Amino acid sequence: MVRDYLKGDSKALGRPMEALWFGHSGRPVLMFPTSMGQFYELEDFGLIRALAGKFEAGEIQAVCVETIDQESWYNRGLHPAARARRHEQYDNYLRHELLPYIQERSGRHDLAVYGASFGAYHAANFACRYPEAVAKAITFSGIYDIHRYLDGYWDDCCYFHCPTAYVPNMDEATARRFHHSQFIVATGEHDSLVGENRAFAAMLGGKGIPVHSEIWSGEFGHDWPWWKHHLARFLP
Repeated sequence: MVRDYLKGDSKALGRPMEALWFGHSGRPVLMFPTSMGQFYELEDFGLIRALAGKFEAGEIQAVCVETIDQESWYNRGLHPAARARRHEQYDNYLRHELLPYIQERSGRHDLAVYGASFGAYHAANFACRYPEAVAKAITFSGIYDIHRYLDGYWDDCCYFHCPTAYVPNMDEATARRFHHSQFIVATGEHDSLVGENRAFAAMLGGKGIPVHSEIWSGEFGHDWPWWKHHLARFLP
């Protein structure tokens, strides 16, 4: 299986960024780690190995990206406005630096994004902000509301990076931009975030955005064994 280590300076972030690329052909998948996770987390926890058959068959190729959560939403040493601005810079890195590289290298424009736990926030926010660029978003055990990281602060930058705030306010024309998109929202019924996941799926559906919701009966769901077990079903 192709495995390439990527490192380059990001103009948007003013720092180097690292990633891992897996696979030689197929649908590109942008994969986010969990809270404050590194680019090698998904490999270390066996998620990439669980998808080995799809890589070898040329069905998918994936780029595992790092986050800067410790510099943005999780950085309690910064004013919340600065946390949001730092995340905005990360979003610019993803959209204007990493995405063009993925599209050029894969030769495809049907990107899927994946994330679990806080990684699901990253996947969902990117998919909701750029529906023309993302054909499928797979989010497991997700957090979708960033108010808990803002200490009561709120501004336009926070609003436009909080899917539970801006998606409900989309007008009909904006919602139509999702006509070719698909969202997968899933977790176990005993996950403490199950209500948040149900609500997020219902919110998308209420806007006419194609969404498939699963609540895994009798399961906790918020951990690597469940994510590894279920992800292959939704790819490519």
